[in-house]
Parts: sequence; C-alpha cells; structure tokens
Amino acid sequence: QVQLVESGGGLVQPGGSLRLSCAASGTILSRLGMGWFRRAPGKEREFVAAINWSAGSINYADSVNGRFTISRDNAKNSVYLQMNSLKPEDTAVYYCAAQIDYKWSPRGEYRYWGQGTQVAVAS
Repeated sequence: QVQLVESGGGLVQPGGSLRLSCAASGTILSRLGMGWFRRAPGKEREFVAAINWSAGSINYADSVNGRFTISRDNAKNSVYLQMNSLKPEDTAVYYCAAQIDYKWSPRGEYRYWGQGTQVAVAS
C-alpha cells in the first residue's frame, strides 16, 4: 500500500517562501506520477502542479505558474513543491497525490493521497 506523508507547511508572510515535501513509502517512487493539490477554506480542491515519473512532463496551474516549482528525487522517494512569492490566496491545505505512472495524467485521477499540510500566508 502506498503511503504519502507531507511536511513543510506553516505560516509565512506574503512574498515569502515555503518548501513542501512529500515522502512516499510502500512502493518505488519512480513507478508513480505525482501531483500537488490544495483546498482553501470554503472552496473545492484544486490542482496545483504535477510531475511524471521521469520529471519529463511537468504541469502547473495558471495561478502558481512562475512562482511554484515541483520536483522529485526518486532516490529519496520524495517529491517537493517550492513555493515562492506566496500570496494570501495561496492559503490552503496542500495535498500530495500519486498515481501509477502508466495511468497518470497531470489533472487526472489520483489513487493515493496524503493527509495534507497547512499553509497559511498572512502578515
């Protein structure tokens, strides 16, 4: 069973940066396509970024493109989301998600989900 554990959330001022990490266990990360999603208070969950097994395919939501960077280290079984120039509207619970790579598409269905990490952007 694949397990995903996010970390790195917290409170940051507008314009600041955070780096989220997602540690995977129960399988080899290189078999998985990965994504980051978020759910803001009172809103639906939304796509943030995604990366395929080789990092050859990377996608971002328009709202974060140019500010966020998704990356992965298969040797460490980890995926990262570097978030720069954070805005109050980035406040949300951020979730890491995984799908078997041959079934993966950036904004498609993900089978495995982490519990989430809270990010709050406020002065």
